[in-house]
Amino acid sequence: MTADTKVALVTGANKGIGYEIAAQLAALGMTVLLAARDPDRGGKAAEALRSTGADAHPITLDVTRPATATSAATQIEQRFGHLDILINNAGISGSLTQQSPSTASLDAVREVFDTNVFGVITVTNAMLPLLTRSPAPRIVNVSSGVGSLTAHAPGGPMAWLPGLAGYAPSKTALNALTVQYAKDLRKTGILVNAADPGGCDTDLTRPTGIPVHRTATQGAAIAVRLATLGPDGPTGGFFNDDGQVPW
Repeated sequence: MTADTKVALVTGANKGIGYEIAAQLAALGMTVLLAARDPDRGGKAAEALRSTGADAHPITLDVTRPATATSAATQIEQRFGHLDILINNAGISGSLTQQSPSTASLDAVREVFDTNVFGVITVTNAMLPLLTRSPAPRIVNVSSGVGSLTAHAPGGPMAWLPGLAGYAPSKTALNALTVQYAKDLRKTGILVNAADPGGCDTDLTRPTGIPVHRTATQGAAIAVRLATLGPDGPTGGFFNDDGQVPW
C-alpha cells in the first residue's frame, strides 16, 4: 500500500454483492477491508481476494453491535490513518412470512430495521472521523428498488409484490437517511448516495422463490461507480445502472 492508495470498507462483505463490491474496488487498486460478523467467514473471503492479488483485509464488524463498529474504526485508524470509502452493504430481509403489514411481528420488523437502518447510522458515525481525513470521501448505502415508493404505486413495476412491513420500508427509510446525511455532510465534501443493485441471485433473494438471473457481480457495479465519483458528482441521490431511481 502506498501513501495515495485509497482505503475502502465494505460491510457484509464476506459474500454476495458485498464481496463483489470489494473485489471490484480492489481491482481498481484500492486497499479493501471486508467487514463481516463472523471472523472466520470474513477471513476466508479476504484470503480468496488476496489469492487474486488484491490488497484485502478482514475486519470483524456486526452493524447491530456499536462496540464492534467503534473497535473497527480504531483498528482502521491505527493501521491506515484514514478511510476514503464506506460502503454500507450489510442488510437482511428478515422473516418475510412475519412481515405482512396487517399481521406483522414487531420483533421481526425491528430486527430488519436494526440492521438495515440503525446499523447504517452506527457504522457511518463511527467512520466519519476517518472519512473526513480523506481528500475525496464517499459513502454509498446499498439500498433496493423495493425502497422506491413510486415503484409500489398502482401501475408501478413493483405493485404486484406482496406488502411488507419490514424489508421494503427499511430500504425506503435508508433512502431518506441517505438524503439527510448528504445534507448534513455537504460542506465536508463527503458525497453520500444510495445504490440500487437490482434483484440479484444471492442468499437474500433466493428465499423468495422468485427467479433472479442478475449476478452479484452485475449488482455491485453501481455501488462501485458511486464510490468513485469525481468531485462534481451527485450527493443525496438514489441510482441504479440506468440512472436516478424515483423516490
